[in-house]
Amino acid sequence: MILKFLRLLRILAVFTKYGLDEIAVTSINAPRTARLMNTFFFWRRITSPRAIRLRQALEELGPIFVKFGQVLSTRRDLVPPDIADELALLQDRVPPFGSDLAIAQITRSLGAHPDQLFARFDRDPVASASIAQVHFAQLKDGKEVAIKVLRPGMKKLIDEDMALMHLAASLIERVWGEARRLKPREVVAEFDKYLHDELDLMREAANASQLRRNFAGSELLMVPEMYWDYCSSSVIVMERMRGIPVSQIDRLAAEGVDLKKLSSDGVEIFFTQVFRDGFFHADMHPGNILVSVEPETFGRYIALDFGIVGTLNDFDKDYLSQNFLAFFRRDYKRVAEAHIESGWAPPSTRVDELESAVRACCEPIFDRPLKDISFGQILLRLFQTSRRFNVEVQPQLVLLQKTLLNIEGLGRQLDPDLDLWKTAKPYLERWMSEQVGWQGLVERLRAEAPRYAQIFPQLPRLVHQALEREAHPQIAHTGGHGHVANADLLALLLVEQRRTNRMLVFVSCVVAGFAALAVLGVVGMFG
Repeated sequence: MILKFLRLLRILAVFTKYGLDEIAVTSINAPRTARLMNTFFFWRRITSPRAIRLRQALEELGPIFVKFGQVLSTRRDLVPPDIADELALLQDRVPPFGSDLAIAQITRSLGAHPDQLFARFDRDPVASASIAQVHFAQLKDGKEVAIKVLRPGMKKLIDEDMALMHLAASLIERVWGEARRLKPREVVAEFDKYLHDELDLMREAANASQLRRNFAGSELLMVPEMYWDYCSSSVIVMERMRGIPVSQIDRLAAEGVDLKKLSSDGVEIFFTQVFRDGFFHADMHPGNILVSVEPETFGRYIALDFGIVGTLNDFDKDYLSQNFLAFFRRDYKRVAEAHIESGWAPPSTRVDELESAVRACCEPIFDRPLKDISFGQILLRLFQTSRRFNVEVQPQLVLLQKTLLNIEGLGRQLDPDLDLWKTAKPYLERWMSEQVGWQGLVERLRAEAPRYAQIFPQLPRLVHQALEREAHPQIAHTGGHGHVANADLLALLLVEQRRTNRMLVFVSCVVAGFAALAVLGVVGMFG
């Protein structure tokens, strides 16, 4: 308890040092309180912008708060743009922990000392971050591997700091005027889940395995193989990948890598993950991307660090493709309709009002050359506009928008003339064709054909049961009271008969339709 109290005092001292209290007081529009606090803290000199002060405070508080700032920078639907831009500059600058601790962690997790498990184990780490660090090694069969080791004591540290963050979030909601919109408790809860997910390295290994399977045989992207016999929740062993960091453009150019092709390949990889697989690497900053210069894999991307991935279902992908295509056709009414149809905008939202708001924020974008249009900025403007209409921005789309901004920045760093629309348009059009065109119909029929074969023989019995339930209760109810005249009963029976006839016609059409679909599906399977 004493340690927690001291940690809380430390946090408050840092917040006071950088004037974060001033940000909160300003937001609640209390000038007298602000003047009083400035008088009380007369010794501090606050001249830097609020975003810079917030970033510096988080860096001073340590790795957990740095990670919180990184996650917060992705929530551009919640935080002001200046703060989001500054927090995006946060980097994990954490010194490595001792090799003896790493060896103890490996021994405890895998049941043997590294010297017994590996032909060679490099004691000096090659990379270190807030959650884990990486050592190189060699398996006994000669394969070169990278070992990712969870930082010892992380769970206890995270639990303690997260408890303080939950407390702070509750207090902020009470004193900060914008707290309801910024949802501090929800943001902290999301970060809590994110951190605890990252503590399980088996989850990261599974993500890498899925992405590797999705790009098996690809000429564009390489993903390291996981060696499952050496993996646990706190240690994972993967294939060692060799390449040049994608941010080192001069080295890539000196090796003869085609930077324009590399730029368009990066965009193609991203949209393939999104619209083909619905499973994408969501932490594609330059530190996690290498480029191979080995002769057999020259110019291919290498992905690393799979702790954060995004998933999209068919509904999400359809929403995205419709919105992107509508944007570039300047069909803002369709954008507004898509928001309401998706259920993310309240049903009472007026289409014309939402259409007008979307037009106002997006028209300025299209005054620039098409190659300069930013997909990420379009999504960002859309989220900002959505706030006014109480649209609940989906977390998976926020993650997508953050990743898209990373990809765009990287692509245009490699090739300033990159035309993102020209590169992405084929994927959007192909997805739309697969969803609503004949190709999509055939694919769905082929997928559903086995189910039709099971349902079709049961249809007559199911239809008969439905008709019985439809007809008999009313007749039984009427006859039970004995107060209905014969003429009324006859009229009721005629009505019931006509209803039954209509049902039979409808059922016949359904049966015929199922039969046709089943035939098409079978033909598709063997065609």
